[in-house]
Amino acid sequence: MAGSGGSLSRSGLRGREAELEELRTLIDSVVRSGSGALTLIRGEPGIGKTTLLLEAVATARAAGFSAGLGKADELHHIVPLSSLAACVLHGDEPLLSGDTFADLARRHDRRIWLVERLAEAIEVRAASAPVLIALDDVQWADPLSLFALKQLPARLRTSPVLWMLTGRQGPPGPAEEIVAAAGGELPAVTVPLGPLSGAAIGQLAGDTLGAAVDERVRELLDGAGGNPFLAVEMLAGLRTADASGESVPPRLVVGVRGRLRSLRPEALRFLQMGAVLGRRFGFEDAAALHGRPSATLIGALEEVVRAGLLDDDGDQLVFRHDLLRQAVYVDIPPSARKALHRQAAHRLVATGHQPIDAVSHILRSAQPGDEEAVALLRRAADDVLPVTPGLAADLMTRALELVPATRPLRFVVGEQAIMCLTRAGRNREALSTGDRLLAGRPPLEAIGRLQAALGGTLWNLDRAEELRRRAETALAVGGAAPEVEARLAALRALALSRSHDLDGAREAGENALRAAIAIGDREAHVLSLFGLGEIALNAGENAAALERFTALSAVDSAFLPEEIVAYQHLDDYESGERLLLRAADDAGSSREAMLLWAQAQQHLGLGRLDDAEADFVTMERLEDDVQVPVQQVNARVIRSRIALLRGDRDAARQHLAAARQRLAAKPNPGNTAAVRFLEALLAEDDGDIGLALDKIRQVQQEGPFMRWRLLRTWVDAAIRMALRGADQGLAEDLAAQAEAHAERNPAVPTATGVAAQALGLLKNDTALLERSVDLLEASPRPLVRAAACADLGQALLAAGRKPQAVAVLTRAHAEFAASGAHAAAARVQRDLRGAGAASRRAAPSRQRPVQGWEALTASEKKVARLIAEGHTNRSAADLLVVSPHTVNTHLTSVFRKLSVNSRVQLANMVMTLRDD
Repeated sequence: MAGSGGSLSRSGLRGREAELEELRTLIDSVVRSGSGALTLIRGEPGIGKTTLLLEAVATARAAGFSAGLGKADELHHIVPLSSLAACVLHGDEPLLSGDTFADLARRHDRRIWLVERLAEAIEVRAASAPVLIALDDVQWADPLSLFALKQLPARLRTSPVLWMLTGRQGPPGPAEEIVAAAGGELPAVTVPLGPLSGAAIGQLAGDTLGAAVDERVRELLDGAGGNPFLAVEMLAGLRTADASGESVPPRLVVGVRGRLRSLRPEALRFLQMGAVLGRRFGFEDAAALHGRPSATLIGALEEVVRAGLLDDDGDQLVFRHDLLRQAVYVDIPPSARKALHRQAAHRLVATGHQPIDAVSHILRSAQPGDEEAVALLRRAADDVLPVTPGLAADLMTRALELVPATRPLRFVVGEQAIMCLTRAGRNREALSTGDRLLAGRPPLEAIGRLQAALGGTLWNLDRAEELRRRAETALAVGGAAPEVEARLAALRALALSRSHDLDGAREAGENALRAAIAIGDREAHVLSLFGLGEIALNAGENAAALERFTALSAVDSAFLPEEIVAYQHLDDYESGERLLLRAADDAGSSREAMLLWAQAQQHLGLGRLDDAEADFVTMERLEDDVQVPVQQVNARVIRSRIALLRGDRDAARQHLAAARQRLAAKPNPGNTAAVRFLEALLAEDDGDIGLALDKIRQVQQEGPFMRWRLLRTWVDAAIRMALRGADQGLAEDLAAQAEAHAERNPAVPTATGVAAQALGLLKNDTALLERSVDLLEASPRPLVRAAACADLGQALLAAGRKPQAVAVLTRAHAEFAASGAHAAAARVQRDLRGAGAASRRAAPSRQRPVQGWEALTASEKKVARLIAEGHTNRSAADLLVVSPHTVNTHLTSVFRKLSVNSRVQLANMVMTLRDD
C-alpha cells in the first residue's frame, strides 16, 4: 500500500506461518502428483485471507505455475461469469485471451457447453505447466461462475490444476457448495484463519509505526480482536489522529472516519461516489456521479491514493479492502445512497453497458411503481436467461414485485416471470405466480397469455389433465390474440396425448398445426409438432412419430434427440448414427443430456452395454448439474436391467433404490410403470414370482400406450413371468399387445419378431418361435435376437431336437457374450451343458475383473490410450466421435479401475502395456 500508511503488503502474514506452509505443501503435491486439488481459506473479514492468498499465488508462480487471480465483487455478483473472468483473463500469462473469452460468453447460450470449453482451455495450459486458479471472496461469485466452479475442479481433477478460494466465515454458502461438489474426487483442504496472537499483532504494530509499541497502543489494539486489518486501520487512524491531536476509538468505521477527516471535502465526496459504484470502479464513472468534469477531480484522486484508501491499477480504481469501501459506504445517508445508485444505473446504461451491469444498482434503488427499473430488469432477464435461468427468474420475480397490482403491465411482466421460473426448473413457484395473477382478474387477452405461459409448467409437473382443462377454459373464454389461441390449442393437443382417446388427440393436434402454420407462430408450430409426435408414440405408430419429429427437428434443432429415438423405434440405427454424428460435429446442443439419452439408447439397442451404461451415467450427471431431471428414472431402470444382464445383483438393487428415490420427485405414469416393471424383474430374480406378477399387473394398469412404450422390447420377459406364475390371462393380454404393435408397424423387424416370439411363448409353439428368430434376422438388436434364440433353443430341447437346439443356443450365447450380458450368457451356457454340448460348441462367457487394465471396457481402453498420448478430453472426444462429457465419464472409470490419480501416472502405466 502506498501513501501515509506505509508498505503493508506483507504485514498480514504475521502469525500465518503454519497456514502458509500448509498451502506450500498443497502446491508441491499438485506438482509431484500431476493431479488437481482444491483449497478454501476461510475467516472473518479483515483476518488476512487476501494477503495469504496473494503470498500463495506468488509461491505457486515461483514454482512454475501458470496462475490466474481474480476477486468477486459484491456489487457485480450478478453479471454472468464476471468472477471467473478475472481469474482467466488477468495475469502475465492469461489462460484465455479477452477475445476468446468474450466469444465464449457472447456466442453460446449453454452452461454445460461453456464450462466444457473453459475446462478445455485450462486443460491445454495444464499440459505444459501446472495451473493455479485463485478467486478471492467467493461468497460474492456470480451464479454462472459458481455453476462453473462446481463443475471444473472435479472435471479437471486428473490435470495439475490447483483451485484456491477465499470465503468469509458464516453460514454455509457458495464456498461450501463448491467443496461439496468436488465430492471427494480430489483433495480438498479448508484452511481456517483465526485471530492473530498478541505477539503477531505487536509485530504488526511495529511494522506500521516503525517504533516501539507502548502500553497505550497495546490497549488500543486489544479492540481489534486479533484481526490484522482492523489492527492496521486502527494504527493508521492513530497515526492520523496523532498528527491532528485527536483520539480514535477502537472501531473500524470510526477509525476510517478519523482517516477521512484529513481529506478535503472534494476528495471525500469522490471517495463516496466510488463506494457506491463498487470496490472496483472507473474514474470517469465516479466523476460523472460526482457531477464534475474528470479533469477537476485529478487532485482528489491523487489525495485518496496517497492516503492509502484506493489503488490505481491503470484501468480502474480499487478500494484497498472491501471493509474500507463498506466503512465509507455506510457513512452515506441511506436516502442519498438510493439516489446515487439510481444515477449509477443511468450512467452505466447511457455509456453502453449491458442492462445486467446496472442491475445491482437498480435492486438497491428501485421503488414500487418504477416502470423504468422494471424495463431494465426485464431486459437483463432476457439477456441472462440462456446461461443463468435461475438469476433471470430472480430478476423477474423482483420486477413483478415492483409493478402495482392495478397496472396492466403486471400481467405482461408476470407472463415473463412464469416463463423464466419454468426455465429455471422452479415449476411450482411458476404455477403459484400464475395463479395469483389469474386471481387478479386480468383482461381476457391476458388470461390466454398467462394460461399459455403456464403450459410448459404444467407439462413439467406431469399435470396433463389440468393442462387440458386450463387450455380448454382459456379457449372458451376467448379474447386471446390469434397466436395465443394457436398455442393454447397446441397445448390442449399435447395434454390429450396422455389420454385414452388418441384419435381425438390426433385430430386436435392436426387442427392446432394447421392454425399455427396459418398464423405463422413458431411457438405454436413447435408445440403442435411435439404433441403430434407424442400422440404417435403413445399410439405405437412409429412411422408417424418419425414424420412428426423429423419436421419438429427441422423447425427447432433442439429436438434432434427425439428424431434420433424415432429412427431407433423403426430399427433404422444407421440414420440414428448419422444424426448422432451430425450432432457431434455441431458446436454444442442446448439439450446435451437428451442427446446423451439418444446416444445411450443407440448403444443399448445395438447391444453395446458398456457404452450405454457410460452414456446413462453421463446424462444423469448433466441433468444433476443443471437441476432438470427428465430421464433419470428411466435411466436408472435401464441401468438396473443392464446390471441384471451382467449378473451384478447388488448394482441392480442400488439402481432400483435410486429409481424409487427419483420417482418420488417425478411420479408420472410412465416413470411409475418403469419402476414397477423393474421391481417385477428383481422379484423374479429373487424367486418371488407372486410379487413379480403383482408388479406386472400394476404396469398393465397404467394404460395401453404407457405400458406399451415400456414393454416394446421387454414384453418377452413379462410373458415368461406370467407363464411361470400360471397367469394365462395376463400372458394373453401381453401377447395381444405385442401383436397389435406389430400390426401398426409391419415394416419394423423387431416389432414383428417380438410379436411372433410372444405368441410362441404363450402357445409353446416351436414353429412360431422359429418364425420369430427368422424375422429378427433383419433386426439390428442383438439382445432381442439372442433372447428369441434362447427361447427357441429351450423349446427345441423340450421337443427332443437336440442338434438344432445346440446350434441356436450357441448363437444366443455368442450374442449375449459379445454384448457383455454375462448372466444371460451363463443361463444359456447351462442349457448347452444340459444338452451335453457346452464344452465343444460355446466357450464360457468371461466377466471382466474389477481392477486393473483388463477391468477396462473397450471404450475405456481407447480413451486411456488417447489421454496417455497427450490428448485433451475434447481432442479425444473428436477422434472417438463422442461427447467430451462421455470421455470424462470413461476417464473417471479408468482412474478408479487403475488406481491412478493423474494423466502422468496414466501415461506411465499405459507405456508399460502391450497393445490389445
